Amino acid sequence: MSLLLQGDCLEQMQSLNDNSVDSIVTDPPYGIKFMAKRWDHNVPDIEIWQEALRVLKPGGHLLCACGTRTQHRMVVNIEDAGFEIRDVVTWMYGSGFPKSLNISKAIDKAAGVKPIGIKPASLGMANNPQWNELKNQLIMPETTTDDAKQWEGWGTALKPACEFFTLARKPLSEKTVAENVLKWGTGGINIDDCRVGEDGGTKDIPTNHGIKSNQVYGVYGSCETKKLTQGRFPANLIHDGSQEVLDLFPDKNSRFFYCPKASKKDRGIDNKHPTVKPTALMRYLCRLITPPNGVVLDPYMGSGSTGKAAIREGFGFVGIEIDEDYHEIAKARVVA
Repeated sequence: MSLLLQGDCLEQMQSLNDNSVDSIVTDPPYGIKFMAKRWDHNVPDIEIWQEALRVLKPGGHLLCACGTRTQHRMVVNIEDAGFEIRDVVTWMYGSGFPKSLNISKAIDKAAGVKPIGIKPASLGMANNPQWNELKNQLIMPETTTDDAKQWEGWGTALKPACEFFTLARKPLSEKTVAENVLKWGTGGINIDDCRVGEDGGTKDIPTNHGIKSNQVYGVYGSCETKKLTQGRFPANLIHDGSQEVLDLFPDKNSRFFYCPKASKKDRGIDNKHPTVKPTALMRYLCRLITPPNGVVLDPYMGSGSTGKAAIREGFGFVGIEIDEDYHEIAKARVVA
């Protein structure tokens, strides 16, 4: 079952019943004015998250994507709307491009130093050797002015390498998680179906049954090491499998779920949305917080990555998108 609505998410959510969806997985505007897009002028306000809270079942979870610069604003609004903040899932990737201003070159430019060459007039001139390897910046001459030499090597930004998914939960309606799960089917997260790999590492099992193990200080007395094959417990870290990210970890085995950025095939031929999340990532996140046969809501559907993922995981889906063109793309991707 899928329901794809076109229009303002606040207005469209008001047409949905109380306690009618099992989870919310969404990639809303980050409020960073991305590519000067009008829809990215701010993060969703409290009123929107209050409406999302209303339609979510008690104990239901929300996973909301956000960038590093505005994560705090997103989380505060979600919390002030009535959600309980449970965790933050970090997605690490090695393909980010640093958008940093070279200060010394900027000083030279202000002093009248000209770049080498001219911008290619067509794609056919993109191999101009006076452009850098990414073909997005003219090669400047070596720093020349005295002021610029003092700031050689200085920039204005770090290389982006992660995004955050805030994990939040609607307060329980029952006294315990167990009671809430039995009444609504919500309140927990799907640990076993989101374990990573088949290698669960090892565990020390006491051979003297009169001696108990202690989770903090280890095992007292004799013990044997047992190989675990259930897969590793899901962590609040996801990576894209790139060598740059793998090099950060001393153990290269499957400790964390990994997912690369969306490929051209994954995006679809006519998908012009600038911030497409990979389907595999969204499938994992939907599976993590949605009960069997549950319904996933995405109030910021974009080109439909969450919907495509939810349907492939066997869930129902309700998606809302204000842009007509993106809505049409989402319809094609979700039902494909």
